[in-house]
Parts: sequence; C-alpha cells; structure tokens
Amino acid sequence: MNTEELQENEPLKFESRVDMSPVFDKLLAVRNEINKVIVGQERMIDLLLVSMLANGHVLLEGVPGVAKTITARLLAKTLDTSFARIQFTPDLMPSDILGTLVFDVKKSDFEYRKGPIFANIILIDEINRAPAKTQAALFEVMEERQITMDGTTHVMAPPFLVIATQNPIEQEGTYRLPEAQLDRFLLKIEIGYPDLKDEIMIIDREHQLVTSDKLADIAALVKPEEIMAFQQLVRQVRVEHQIIEYIAKVVINTRQNPLLYLGASPRASIALLKSAKALAAMKGRDFVTPEDVKDVSYAVLGHRVVVSPEKEMEGITAKQIIKQIIETVDVPR
Repeated sequence: MNTEELQENEPLKFESRVDMSPVFDKLLAVRNEINKVIVGQERMIDLLLVSMLANGHVLLEGVPGVAKTITARLLAKTLDTSFARIQFTPDLMPSDILGTLVFDVKKSDFEYRKGPIFANIILIDEINRAPAKTQAALFEVMEERQITMDGTTHVMAPPFLVIATQNPIEQEGTYRLPEAQLDRFLLKIEIGYPDLKDEIMIIDREHQLVTSDKLADIAALVKPEEIMAFQQLVRQVRVEHQIIEYIAKVVINTRQNPLLYLGASPRASIALLKSAKALAAMKGRDFVTPEDVKDVSYAVLGHRVVVSPEKEMEGITAKQIIKQIIETVDVPR
C-alpha cells in the first residue's frame, strides 16, 4: 500500500491543541448582546461573526425591514469599532466613498480628505442602486484593504469589514452586481421573514420600549485588538488533509455540474476553508469537521455560481444544486 492510500484510509483524528475558549466565550456574549434587540436572526448573526473572524466581507440580501441595517450597527457597537453607513444611490460618485483631493491654499498643495470608507465596519446600504462605476470603486479596498489616490497608497486600519445590503425583489432603478464584484464577498447571507412567534416578540419589544434608541443599553464587549487576536487564532485552526480534499471536490463539482453555467473559482475554495475554520473556532474547537464545511457551503458558494438559463427557467435554484452537490460528494470519516 503506497503513501497516498495510507493517507486516504487513515481515520480523521480530532484532538484539541489550541485553546479556543476565549473566542467561544466572547462571541457568545456578543451574540447574546445583539439578541437583546434582534429577534429570530441567529443564523445571520453567526455568519456575520464568521465573516469577521475570517477577515472577509458580507452581502446581506433581504426585503426591507428585516433588521439588516440595525444588525450592522449593533455588531459595530458590541465590537467597539468605528462604524460608517454609506447609502448607495444612482448619482453617488466614487469620490463620495473613497475621498477626494482638495487644494489647500495655505500650503499651495493638494490634500487628501478621506471618505467614509475609512472605518472598521462599513455598511453599504442598497449596493445595487449605484452604477457600475461606483461599485467598481470598492474592488481595491475590499480585496487589498487599501486605497490608491494620486499615486499614494492609504491602508485601511484593521479590523476592516464591509457589510453590503441589497433587496432581492426590487429591480427598477438597480444595477446588477457583476460576478467579479460578488466574488469579493466571502459570504452572502439570505434573510427571510420571521415566523409568528418571533413576529409577536418583535412587536412586543417595540411596545415595551421606553426610549427610541434601541442601541442605548448595548455594551461594547470586544476590543479591536481582541478581534485581530481572534483572527490569528482562527489561522491556527487545524484542517486534516481529507477535509481539504473534501473542500476541493465540492468546489470542482460546481464546475463540472451540468446544471450550472458558471462554477466556483479557487477563491471560493479558500473562502470555504476560511469560513469553516472560523465556524470551528466560534464553536470552541481548533479543528474543522465536515459538518463545518457543510454548514457554510451555501453562504460561500451560492453567489459564486450561476444556474444555466434553461434550468433557471425550470425554477431550479443555486441552493438546490449546491445541496445536491454536498449530498453527492463523499464525506471524509
């Protein structure tokens, strides 16, 4: 039996070596703090924290009124980070986001005035309302976490997280995000309506409010330095070779699937790995399991694949295809 066969037949051995309890304890406290205001959106909160730990960006998709904006504000407050909200509109220019050069008469020179993008957590509201020119202004800052202005590079202060929102229903006056833009987002989180129990709780909480400021009693629980330390801990999360092979097989299957017009790129493989490691750390583990990969698979892959036109007309969705792929690929044991 050769080395490869031994490696394939060797059972997965999970044994904790790095203490992930600080990550687990702190993020549990953050989730509980956010849940003082947000009702029934635990999945959205967990995936936002996964993205933060994995140092990636998030696209929130949901109809108006499902707490997308306030959740971003709550996250920034609990993490004690700076926050900026940018409302995307059809007349928004790149300089309105990145900043601009202004001539200083006293110095007889141009001075760079930073735009609202220079914050730790950025909420881009209705990203698909701005034209392609403005959307493209985000390419460099999201991927490389820096801005180049007049030959000078300005590096973003860590942690840096972009949370963009879009309405999946409204099409008039919107500009579809190109695949290159979508690929910059580590995760896409789809937010649905609350059920009856949660709806009653939302109404009751609003009725009981003494003040209009819902964020007044929310505490800052994690410092930016701790977030960066947690991100370093996530990088130490161990991934067995069988898990890496499993991730690769899932992603390659999207490229070979006849139901998909466009499959996921190697960037998706890396995103799947990072997200699974972050989720494992959130659960207090320093190792990744196949369930971690499955749990984040749709949030990572859903916006990176394109269903073939004929199958889309039949009502087949990317979520259904990804679910089928996950069920088809052999899970390492």
